Amino acid sequence: MINCTECVEKLYPYLDRQLSDEEIVEVQRHLERCPPCADHFRFEQGILTRIHQVCREVEVPPDLVERVRKMCSGAQRPN
Repeated sequence: MINCTECVEKLYPYLDRQLSDEEIVEVQRHLERCPPCADHFRFEQGILTRIHQVCREVEVPPDLVERVRKMCSGAQRPN
């Protein structure tokens, strides 16, 4: 069973779906039993939701999109 510190450390990877199945279950179980961590989770989730909403409302200049694509295609992936 994970403690509050471990749970908080895993919140962003949990929100980004970057945890193993076992870690997901651990975080979910902790959140079910720990109101302060559940509040923290809802707060962070709300921020991410709002960021996604705002990003959809902003029109990105086409030249910026093309520059980012070029930068990404030229970037090397870590081993």
